[in-house]
Amino acid sequence: MPREMSDTPEASELETIVDLRSDTVTKPTPEMRRAMAEAEVGDDVYGEDPTVNRLEARAAEVFCREAALFVPSGTMGNQIAIKCFTHHGNEVICEEAGHIYNYEMAAMSALSGCIARVIRGQDGVLTWAMIEPQIRPKIYYRAQTGLISLENTHNMAGGTVYPQEIADEICGKAHERGLPVHLDGARIFNAAVAQGKSVRELSSKFDSVMFCLSKGLGAPVGSMLVGSREFIEKARVYRKMFGGGMRQAGVLAAAGLIALEKMPQRLVKDHQNARRLAEGLASIRGIRIDAAKVVTNIVILDVKDTSKTAAQVSSAMKERKILANPTSAFTLRMVTHLDVDESGIERALAAMREITRS
Repeated sequence: MPREMSDTPEASELETIVDLRSDTVTKPTPEMRRAMAEAEVGDDVYGEDPTVNRLEARAAEVFCREAALFVPSGTMGNQIAIKCFTHHGNEVICEEAGHIYNYEMAAMSALSGCIARVIRGQDGVLTWAMIEPQIRPKIYYRAQTGLISLENTHNMAGGTVYPQEIADEICGKAHERGLPVHLDGARIFNAAVAQGKSVRELSSKFDSVMFCLSKGLGAPVGSMLVGSREFIEKARVYRKMFGGGMRQAGVLAAAGLIALEKMPQRLVKDHQNARRLAEGLASIRGIRIDAAKVVTNIVILDVKDTSKTAAQVSSAMKERKILANPTSAFTLRMVTHLDVDESGIERALAAMREITRS
């Protein structure tokens, strides 16, 4: 018999979307929204926004650096660092699946006149033994290496974390060769939680660090660059050149301050949920994933053995109000964050079981 008409929504209609596409989709917390509404502001291009100034001072303090700069996005932060350290015609050494090479619109070429010298790392991690042979010799007719850039955590390697001793060795050996090292630390707080260390410890040897206030820390907009006072003065020039000079940006910085002070301690929950998700996925027939490698909040799975493409699985999950993006023909990425709880993880696993059985 047909279902009787009712004003009561079906349970499926009441279910919210479980958005695992990225930790960039987080909504600001009520505390952040209040702080944004009440923020003291000024013109930041003139250096007169007191809330931005507090955020920059606090970021520098947390990372034990001389200065910091608030920028609209992580991409802008990375590209400013490249611009500061290189000249047209230089090469930038980076990992081949790295963000600056794959997801920043070839900006190092467009903005700084540089090309990438990419190296395939193990789970996204480079070593000095891999890097040293790729440093160009000092010959006038060879492009010169201008910068080494590492990524911690490594996004497309599944949120892997750089071992401290490897990162420190790269920085030390690079400095001996007169080369600066930049850290794309978009999720450096996730790395710190996973390793039980401070962000200062993890990043102390790098010449510059970019980290995101959005993503796992939950702010709606913004990233930070930290480094020496001389570097940040130069970075401020390029921020303006790249169109990143903001005016009454304190309304954004207010949320960033809360993100910086209060949100890192909750990242462990995201890591637990990611491991729970990975272990559940590993038990589903046709899905390939090494759950033991999931140490932060990013899960990358292979669905080739399900006889479906990643796009087909993604579409089927979307019909069930679960969002996850393909990263290749047969792989998907799922990212946990503050707006995904344990029940959301269970819903994602239930949807995947159903899809793989069909």
